[in-house]
Amino acid sequence: MSQRLYKTIYNIARTVNSSLDPSEVMMAIAKEVALTMEAKGCFIRVLDTRETMLKPGGVYGLSERYAHKGPVKVDKSRLDQEVLQGKVVTIADVREDDRFQYPKEASEEGLVSLVVVPLNARDKVIGVLRVYSGEVREFSEEELDFLQCIANLSGLALENARMYKALKRASELADEFNYRVFED
Repeated sequence: MSQRLYKTIYNIARTVNSSLDPSEVMMAIAKEVALTMEAKGCFIRVLDTRETMLKPGGVYGLSERYAHKGPVKVDKSRLDQEVLQGKVVTIADVREDDRFQYPKEASEEGLVSLVVVPLNARDKVIGVLRVYSGEVREFSEEELDFLQCIANLSGLALENARMYKALKRASELADEFNYRVFED
């Protein structure tokens, strides 16, 4: 693996260790990935609690219009269904692939090639990481390995942030209960 990819993994690991704010971490990861891969953009999407929609987690390099083009419903996106089963999917031209949910919007954004990898946390897929290219591009095995590594780091970071938030909320509720019971 090239020095550049190792350096990015190091930077992302530092980011993951420095913050428990999922938005901040996902935005930083999307930026690092897009810049390192010299891609047009990167979008991290996370499954909602019902696992029916993919919600924005972090985005870099794409317009606000494209980032908010509409909901990504799992049952409407064959591409995401494949990735949520644990597969890595590459598409040479999203404008010609019927698995892509928003081909018109992608064309308007200037997106051509795409790679999507599953975001894993403890043997479960919790989202997807997408990298977009503005021209026809083939992604190398080294790049796919790099993206899978980043997606795994992202999944762990997200799970850690969720657990921290849940513990913090439980602690607040316990404090509130103790205050009401013992202070009244």
